[in-house]
Amino acid sequence: MRIRHRLQAACFLFAFSTAALAQELPPTVADALQRAQIPSSAVGVHVQELGTGLAVLSLNDTLSFSPASTMKLVTTNAALEILGPSFSWKTQAYIDGTLNGDVLQGDLIIKGGGDPKLVLENFWLFLRKIRSRGIREIRGNLLLDRTIFEDLAHDAARFDGDPLKPYNVGPDALLLNYKSLSFRFAPDPAKGNVQATVDPPLAAYPVQAPQLSNGECGDWRAKLNLAIDSNGARFNGVYPASCGERILNVHPYLMTHTKYFDLAFRRMWADLGGTLKGETRGGVLPPSARLVAEWDSVSLAEVIRDINKYSNNVMARQLLLTLAAQATKMPANTESGATVISAWLVAKGIAAPELSVENGSGLSRAERIAPVTLAKILAASFRSPTMPEFMASLPLVGYDGTMRKRLVEQSVAGKAHIKTGLLNDVRAIAGYVLSASGKRYVVVCIINHPNAQRGSEAQDALLQWVYERG
Repeated sequence: MRIRHRLQAACFLFAFSTAALAQELPPTVADALQRAQIPSSAVGVHVQELGTGLAVLSLNDTLSFSPASTMKLVTTNAALEILGPSFSWKTQAYIDGTLNGDVLQGDLIIKGGGDPKLVLENFWLFLRKIRSRGIREIRGNLLLDRTIFEDLAHDAARFDGDPLKPYNVGPDALLLNYKSLSFRFAPDPAKGNVQATVDPPLAAYPVQAPQLSNGECGDWRAKLNLAIDSNGARFNGVYPASCGERILNVHPYLMTHTKYFDLAFRRMWADLGGTLKGETRGGVLPPSARLVAEWDSVSLAEVIRDINKYSNNVMARQLLLTLAAQATKMPANTESGATVISAWLVAKGIAAPELSVENGSGLSRAERIAPVTLAKILAASFRSPTMPEFMASLPLVGYDGTMRKRLVEQSVAGKAHIKTGLLNDVRAIAGYVLSASGKRYVVVCIINHPNAQRGSEAQDALLQWVYERG
């Protein structure tokens, strides 16, 4: 019986290894690539069985590829192991002055810790804590201490020339609500107008609604003709009534982080019954300041679920800088973050001479990794104590995250945790597949080609093949 099982295993591995050594893709994958007019030279694949550690399929796996958002697997994996899954970020409030009754004769200082998820609900609770300390009127200034990160210049148009896209928001030690605005449009044909509101509500920030129009909804965003800056938002175009209610998410790139924080703070502080007499500006926490309130973020384990399941680029950038800040105890920059990741890989015994980390999110034309390197990182992660948190952060095929609509009707649905990555000329998948036989595999497939957007069918076929044949 034991001999028969060994022979069966040997035959199975031979069938796989023959394809790997010949660098031949499974027919279903090769056919899909041919239909997409993507040559095999533009594809990097590495499939490895976790139990034996054997590579059962490989193609161009030592070459350097642009990984798109699968780079987030490197950043989040490093963060889990270096910082620990229970790590959290602190945002602190200090006062510098005298508190007479509920009037602060002095400054309120907010010191940022780089929290990637300081969303409106959490910020409101943080302000409630400050108000509960008896502070109502601030007769000094609001100072924002962002010194945990370097003051880095960020060009929101650099990546794709579309600075209004929320994914082009730059990192910030006091990143509030991802520095985005959500405009809601509600057409009212009876009154012949459109109601436009903004979330979060901002102090003294007018919004000029678009004109109501007839016709098909079509590309309604382009019809809005948005002009936006620190003084308000003006929709100089039209909004078709046939669109119904819609939401437009925008990065107000002409508004500084300080101004965004100022407008949101003043409105929410006023809603809580408070007033701010002075101005809002950047600063450094003075030695004489006294801590009055502190906000602890959600755990790192929860943050990486947002990053990986929904491919949040802004949060990934924050995480890379957090790694640098925690490791160096100096104001963080992206170069020091990349150095931390390189040192982490060396300590794990993973050679990655081709690795290039620019911002840790994959939203980059400069980031590079070889499929075999990414596969080694995933294999090592599976043996790590933080494996449950890491795997749970990946989209479950056919069920959630960026894989919720893929392979829904296939038998691999619910059996694979896969991170996706896409840019105009990149399609990537990386993660784990639990095959029908009960074996688990690391799967990495990266396509770099002008037709890459047509390569998802081939990658889906690969996942299904590993599930069926593994």
